[in-house]
Amino acid sequence: MTKDQREKPKKLTGIAVSPGIVIGKARLVDRSRVKILYQYLIDEKQIKWEVERFEEAVRAAKKQIIAIREKMPKQIQEHSFILDTHLMIMDDSMFHDATVETILKERINAEWALKKSLQKINKLFAEIEDEYVKERVVDVEYVAERVLRCLAGKEQESLFEIKERVIIVAHELSPADTSSIDIGKIMGFITDVGGRTSHAAIIAQSLRIPAVVGLESVTWEVQDGTLLIVDGYTGEVIINPDDNLIIQYQEKHLAQKELESSILRMSHLPAKTVDGYKIAVMANIEFLEEVAAAKDHGAEGIGLYRTEYHYLRGNELPGEEELFSDYKEMAELMAPYPVTIRTLDLGGDRLSPGAGTKTETNPALGLRAIRFCLKNPDIFKTQLRAILRASAYGNIQVMFPMISGLQEFLDTHAILKQVMGELEEKGIAFDRGIKIGIMIEIPSAVSVADILAKHADFFSIGTNDLIQYALAIDRINEHVAFMYQPFHPAILRMIQHVVKVGKEAGITVSLCGEMAGDPLCTSLLLGMGIDELSLNAWGIPAIKQVIRSISMEESKADLERILELDTAKKVREFIEQRMSQLIPYLGRKDLNAEEGSLRGRAQR
Repeated sequence: MTKDQREKPKKLTGIAVSPGIVIGKARLVDRSRVKILYQYLIDEKQIKWEVERFEEAVRAAKKQIIAIREKMPKQIQEHSFILDTHLMIMDDSMFHDATVETILKERINAEWALKKSLQKINKLFAEIEDEYVKERVVDVEYVAERVLRCLAGKEQESLFEIKERVIIVAHELSPADTSSIDIGKIMGFITDVGGRTSHAAIIAQSLRIPAVVGLESVTWEVQDGTLLIVDGYTGEVIINPDDNLIIQYQEKHLAQKELESSILRMSHLPAKTVDGYKIAVMANIEFLEEVAAAKDHGAEGIGLYRTEYHYLRGNELPGEEELFSDYKEMAELMAPYPVTIRTLDLGGDRLSPGAGTKTETNPALGLRAIRFCLKNPDIFKTQLRAILRASAYGNIQVMFPMISGLQEFLDTHAILKQVMGELEEKGIAFDRGIKIGIMIEIPSAVSVADILAKHADFFSIGTNDLIQYALAIDRINEHVAFMYQPFHPAILRMIQHVVKVGKEAGITVSLCGEMAGDPLCTSLLLGMGIDELSLNAWGIPAIKQVIRSISMEESKADLERILELDTAKKVREFIEQRMSQLIPYLGRKDLNAEEGSLRGRAQR
């Protein structure tokens, strides 16, 4: 390839994970894996020394991570738990003890032993169906890579050392890498691999720097100093842009910033259509630290508080006081707005060793969520006590995931009543009128929604799992993921049915899946009569803006037309045509994205 050819503009398209547009020079960062060149047996006299060599590498890796954690920018200190998790991984028996045991029993070098431990861990994670948790195996791989580098005596360039304003280009970035970002120097980053649920993506959003991942070959296309344009709205990366492209993207950047500022200024206005229909827009959160962002972006409550973090971060199950303290602070921070706490949505395969559970071959369809809680009432009661006690300090609602039918809900409700009785006997305060809801995310629950509506105070439709289960689609299987279609007529009819029976029973119906955060879906959901939408905080201003720009009357009329269409493609084309005057000004992803564009963290 000639020099002239290389300098011609070239466009790559990846996954946009953090919005914004940046123009700057590339800084190529080598994050290639350490190759284990030598796999050898050791004699008995070397065993003790080899174990000590491994232990020393672990200690060195820990010191590196602690140093990174101490230098983390203030904007992302709330994510320091990621590095704490890496420290805990090094102490985990499957990582640390298993490697030492392999050295002792098989008399092999530490690198080889660590590689064997990692292979076993990878095999266990491969059996997990949940996308978000499945991807967390990368944390183990990052830790193993750091220890291997210490064993090999190889230094890794730290992003702290970068002194000029650049765009980072790498095959992948670890949480330690992104925790080292100085926003005064690093303008954004692009990588070959990665997804929307990666820690790198989450931290990029917290730092508000543009980021595009999943570009596959960008490290082969770019050299140090190459001029780049990174569009974190569409996922486009322009290599060697010419003057016209630079001017075009500079204008787009300025227009987008003006629009976002305008929308953000109005984010605290009510989400009310032009003809006066009001809908509540709330936030989905996973950590207490996200409350500030939710409030800043105009959230009118927490529509989905995922409670799994406390059960995943340590080697022991969380106690009642730990959970109570977290839920109480959440309620107080959001008061008088509601906080909907979803009870534990995990299976035994995902819990800490303290749960004493076994691995399942197909956990997505196995003992998870409410099924696991009913099977393990002691774990369930601990969480329910914490939720009920916290309800005395704010407007808390409790919601049960993966309910498949009435008997399951009645059994769950009976345990809740039992815990209420125990608290009353002890004179412990709680909200005796606490609202109890059901997540509608299984097709069977849709079919009997009219029955469930007679017993629940509210419904929350979890479209991510509902779509996956209804269409028999594994969203993380590249061979069928394109068939994950939110606009499939079957899905639309399911949502409409749930809303209809909810209205007839006089209960609130909310929607908390990824559809809630897509502006293309907003008018459709309004037309169906959804009472509340719950989505990631950063998307709230845009969704509110769409709601304030349309009428309920038009949404209902459009819905009638949409329900007559017989394919997802026709539905999408109709909605795109109708919303074309609004969506381009809201920083959406490319409208020509395939049907799977809504895929992301498995947030029910």
